[in-house]
Amino acid sequence: MNPPVRVLYLAGSGRSGSTLVTTVLGQYAGVFAAGELRYLWQRGEVENRPCGCGLPLRDCPLWGEVRRDLPTDRAAAIAAGLRGRLRMRGLPALLRRHRRGRRPVPAHPDDAALADLYTAVARHTGARVVVDSSKLPPYGALVGALPGIELRVLHLVRDPRATAFSWRRRRGLDGDTDPELMSRPPVWKAALLWLVWNTVTVRLWGDRAPTGYLRVRYEDLTADPEPTLRRILGFAGVDADGGPFTGPATVRLAPTHSVAGNPSRHRTGPVPVAADVQWRRDLSRWSYALVTVLTAAGLRRFGYPWRRGGPAAAGGSAGSGRSAAGRSVAVGQEEG
Repeated sequence: MNPPVRVLYLAGSGRSGSTLVTTVLGQYAGVFAAGELRYLWQRGEVENRPCGCGLPLRDCPLWGEVRRDLPTDRAAAIAAGLRGRLRMRGLPALLRRHRRGRRPVPAHPDDAALADLYTAVARHTGARVVVDSSKLPPYGALVGALPGIELRVLHLVRDPRATAFSWRRRRGLDGDTDPELMSRPPVWKAALLWLVWNTVTVRLWGDRAPTGYLRVRYEDLTADPEPTLRRILGFAGVDADGGPFTGPATVRLAPTHSVAGNPSRHRTGPVPVAADVQWRRDLSRWSYALVTVLTAAGLRRFGYPWRRGGPAAAGGSAGSGRSAAGRSVAVGQEEG
């Protein structure tokens, strides 16, 4: 019997650093940065959008090998099925099933194709860990219930005021020249999505720390990049030697084969892991107050201040036994 495929699933809300973290992790031996695999069927197979290497996905030699093991003729149907199964309105039922010890996302005939996807990725890349930055908690719950999967959840959290500001920026889905824009929800919707997805992530996996769940604030990651990445690698069971860091806060990135994500996944060469505090200056007082009120419970849980520029509380990480206490900086990179 083949060993299970270890999947490091990046969970939480969008614009919390998942693309940068995935890309950096993919520079280590034995790790494959797969990107947002829940989009493989639609954006990769149906729309033939660019792989992280720059080629259209169906032209990428690596994905060509993986695709031979998949029912690509059913990609559109599988994508539609996932959209229907993972709708937000199904969250109450999902959480009830989880509390009762049942499978959170009911089984479906397409699950065999999903399981084959992760098996094929591990087989053709030789990876010991497949990094999936799909973020959506219901999809993570679905993946964790697939046969042959060993799921470990990395919960990335970012200040909700920063994420709301980031979502409002105009950005092409695959770069500045792409006429199709990434989603731009209003600040109130971005705040509610932040609260829902981060709360659901904790509900589903928070009790699995320290072996199955690790929470990392991206503010702490940018304040202390290499030690934080080493902690993540240790959690994933990966040797941290020989990584991409060329300085305390600079990485040299080689191309990955990520399926989807923030367009920054295409960056290569020296890349700074830097803080971006523009939201502190440019997010309006009304938007700041609205997001703060809507996410108040999450701010308290994850150690974020109410006041603009206020100090962050210590203990923002879970499953690690330590955090970058007292250091809270806004995220740079505007990641997925």
